[in-house]
Amino acid sequence: MRFDGTETYVATEDLKVAVNAAVTLERPLLVKGEPGTGKTELARQIAQSLGLQMIEWNVKSTTKAQQGLYEYDAVSRLRDSQLGEERVHDVANYIRRGKLWQAFEADEKVVLLIDEVDKADIEFPNDLLQELDRMEFHVYETGQTIRALHRPIVIITSNNEKELPDAFLRRCFFHYIRFPDMETMRRIVEVHHPGIKPALLTTALTQFFELRETNGLKKKPSTSEVLDWLKLLLAEDLSPEDLKRDGANALPRLHGALLKNEQDVHLFERLAFMARGQRR
Repeated sequence: MRFDGTETYVATEDLKVAVNAAVTLERPLLVKGEPGTGKTELARQIAQSLGLQMIEWNVKSTTKAQQGLYEYDAVSRLRDSQLGEERVHDVANYIRRGKLWQAFEADEKVVLLIDEVDKADIEFPNDLLQELDRMEFHVYETGQTIRALHRPIVIITSNNEKELPDAFLRRCFFHYIRFPDMETMRRIVEVHHPGIKPALLTTALTQFFELRETNGLKKKPSTSEVLDWLKLLLAEDLSPEDLKRDGANALPRLHGALLKNEQDVHLFERLAFMARGQRR
């Protein structure tokens, strides 16, 4: 069982090594990186490459670790008892299985994605330590112990918004997805926009990387945003000459696909103003 990337996902050599190491060690793979660098998509591509089902748990700020195991619906049971329902006598009817339970009881190995773990409360990762380590948990309401029939491949993503506990980190294999360099970005673009003219691609990517490296930028555009931008350039049938900028207009064409807040737009407007002043 080895991951070597797919036709639709460009995986660098160090990323392949990290995925295969985590699979071999049977440890969760903790993937960090800028938003838009393909962390979530990685889990989908691992599942596709290995021919496995994927179970996805999208973490929110209100998510509790217990929800990944199960939830007991006491309100429904109380309502049914008041209505005289027969099902009220079996507490199992009111247990809602979480994503970890689904992964543990699957008939074959699955890929379990715990997406954006850093969105939840700081205690969230600690509350999952034992369950991810032992691959089992206890259901107190029914007295069951749920054990994984097949140890899932666990992919955990983080946008690095907050520090994760050391005890949690010790149990993971860690990989940071670096932002693609020019050559890797060319390969990624070729997957999504095959046959794009080399001259247009070179001009567009040169502008994109110059924009990312601009001092004072609040939000650097990501891989997903440059792909959207190139899609627009192709739809408008723009040429490399159309993309040329001068001091009077520092903003790239169709910049709304790349710059996502007014501070960054104003930054480039100020740069254009300063450039015009220097030419006078």
